[in-house]
Amino acid sequence: MWINRASLLPTALCLAWPVAAEAPLSAIDWLSQSVATPAALPRPGLQIGPGHPTSPLSSSGPITVTPLGRQVPVTLGLAPASRDGLPRTLWGTSRSADLARSLAAVPADTLPAIRSLLYAILLAELAAPSDGDPQETLFLARVDKLLDLGALDPALALLEQIDKPKPETFRRWFDISLLLGHENYACEVMARSPEIAPTFPARIFCLARLGDWNAAALALRTGRTLGTIDAPMADLLERFLDTEFADGAPELPVPDRPSPLTLRMMEAIGEPVATTTLPVAFAQSELRSNIGWKARIEAGERLARTGAIPPNRLLGLYSERRAAASGGVWNRVTAVQDFEAALDARDSAAVAKTLPVVWRAMEDEELEVAFATLFGARLSGLSLDPPTSALALRIGLLSDDYEKVALAHTAAGPDQAFLIGIARAEVAGTTPPDQMGAAVQAAFSPAARLDEETAATLKDGHLGASLLDAMTMVTDGARGDLRSVTQGLVLLRKAGLESVARRAALELVLLERRG
Repeated sequence: MWINRASLLPTALCLAWPVAAEAPLSAIDWLSQSVATPAALPRPGLQIGPGHPTSPLSSSGPITVTPLGRQVPVTLGLAPASRDGLPRTLWGTSRSADLARSLAAVPADTLPAIRSLLYAILLAELAAPSDGDPQETLFLARVDKLLDLGALDPALALLEQIDKPKPETFRRWFDISLLLGHENYACEVMARSPEIAPTFPARIFCLARLGDWNAAALALRTGRTLGTIDAPMADLLERFLDTEFADGAPELPVPDRPSPLTLRMMEAIGEPVATTTLPVAFAQSELRSNIGWKARIEAGERLARTGAIPPNRLLGLYSERRAAASGGVWNRVTAVQDFEAALDARDSAAVAKTLPVVWRAMEDEELEVAFATLFGARLSGLSLDPPTSALALRIGLLSDDYEKVALAHTAAGPDQAFLIGIARAEVAGTTPPDQMGAAVQAAFSPAARLDEETAATLKDGHLGASLLDAMTMVTDGARGDLRSVTQGLVLLRKAGLESVARRAALELVLLERRG
C-alpha cells in the first residue's frame, strides 16, 4: 500500500513548510549539487575539430512562443554585450541545450585572458538563442559556470533579477547565500516562498535560524521517523539544534563532499570545515570578517586565481597588517608589502631587489596576471637596470596596458622583439623562442585561416558557440595541442576579439600553464 508520507507530518509543520509537489525533497540533494557538479545536459551533439564539442550544426529544435512582456532569464545580464565587443545576438541560431553543453565544456582552469572573455559572455545581456531557452538550460549553465569559478557575487546578482524563480534557480540562490554568510535573509525568503525550498534539512535549519526551535526539533524527529533525513545529517541537525547535546560527544566525521548547508552548521557547532580542498566557491565563506587573516588571504588567493575577486581585493588582504611570522603565506605578504613600498618610493634599487622575490612568489601561486594588473603599468615608468627592466617588460605585457607597454619599449634581443610583436600583432620577421611561440606566430600571420568546418559555423549564425569552442581550443593548446593554439587564436581574431587573442598569445608564451 502506498502511503503519502507528507500527510503524516504534524499539522503545524505542514503549515510552516508545504512540501513541493514535483518530488520528495529528501531525494534531491541540490545543496551540494548546485556547487559541486555542473547542470545536467543532453547528450553531446556534433563536433567541430577533434575533441572540441560544439553546438552549431544540429537540426533546428521546436519553435517556441514567448508571450510579450514575459521575463526570459537567459537574456538577463549585468552589462551590455557591447562593453566587451560582443554582439547582442551572440547566440544566433544555436540551440540552448547545445550552447549549455559547450559552455560546460569550457575549463575553469584556463588562461586569464580566456577566463576574462568567459566572464564577459556569462555576464552579458544577450538575446535569447533560437529556441528561447524554454527550460532555462543555458541560464542555469551560466550560473553554474560562475559557481565553478567561485564568482558568487555576480551569480547572485543574476539570480536576483528573476521575479519568479523556479526551484532549480532558488536552490542555487540559497547555496550562494549560505556561502556568503547571508543565511538569515535566505531563510526569510524561504519562509515566504516554501514551495520552492531546497531540501528538508534546509527547512529545519531555517526554522531554527528564524527562532522557531520547537518546530525545527519536531521536524527533525519527524524526518528521522520517516527516513527523509539520513543519519549523518540527522546527527548534525541534532547538535545544531541542541548544543548541550554535543557536550562531551566525539566530533562528527567530516563529510567528503559537504554542502554549503553542512558547512554552515558545522561552523555553528564549533567544528568548522577547512575549505582548501573543497570547490573554489566554498572559499568565499572564508572572506568574512570573522575569519582569521591567514585563512582570508589563502581564500583570496584561490579566488583571485580564478578571477572571482579583483586583484585590488587581494592586495587589500596582503596589506592589512604586517606579517607576524614567516614561511608560506607570510613570505608572500612580506614580499608584496616590501615591493609596494619600494615602488611607492620610486626607489629603483629597492625595486630591483624586491621585484624578483615577489614575482617568484606570484609565479608559485599562479597569480602573475593579478600582480601585473596591479603593478605592470607603474613598473614601465621607472628607470631600471637591464635585468629588472626585462622582467618589468614581461610583467607589463601581462597587464591591461600591454600594448602601451610594448609601444614604449625598444626590444633588447629576439625574445623581446617577438613579445612586442605579439602585443602589436606585428610578428613578421620575429623569431619565436619555441614551438609554442611558433604556433602563436602562425595565428598572427596574414596567411592564417580557419579550417573549413570551423569557418562554416561563423557564417551560419553560431558565433557564440564558436567562441566557446575557441576558448576550449586555446586551453587545450596551453597543455600542448599546438594546432589548437593556432586555430583558437585565429578564431578569436576572426570574431573581432583582437585584444583577447593578443593577451592570450602573450600568456601562452610568458606563463607556465601546461596542465
